[in-house]
Amino acid sequence: MTVNEATGPRVCDRGLIRAFAFLGKRWNGIVLGVLANGPAGFAELSRAIDGISESVLSDRLTELCAAGLVDRKVKAGPPVGVSYELTDVGRSLVPVLEQLARWAHENLPDARCAE
Repeated sequence: MTVNEATGPRVCDRGLIRAFAFLGKRWNGIVLGVLANGPAGFAELSRAIDGISESVLSDRLTELCAAGLVDRKVKAGPPVGVSYELTDVGRSLVPVLEQLARWAHENLPDARCAE
């Protein structure tokens, strides 16, 4: 992620910058993490992600679909239903998210302990 001093100044990899700009946006990584467990409807996602408003969840799902990480499927009814699931590209992030979660469990203090 850095360049040897002999070849130039230290710089952060542009891919890493893009990844954190997108995945670091509040709730994006969490939505992907919940969908890693399989398809879910909007209400199920809303219940699973404590603290997210319905309007923000809707915005994040729209962004994740536009980025090609999540697929929105409409099921013919009655009743009509909508579910969201990871695309192949989204599923390719699951091992990274699992490793990040493992690292956090092992290295970051529990927020309840910091109070």
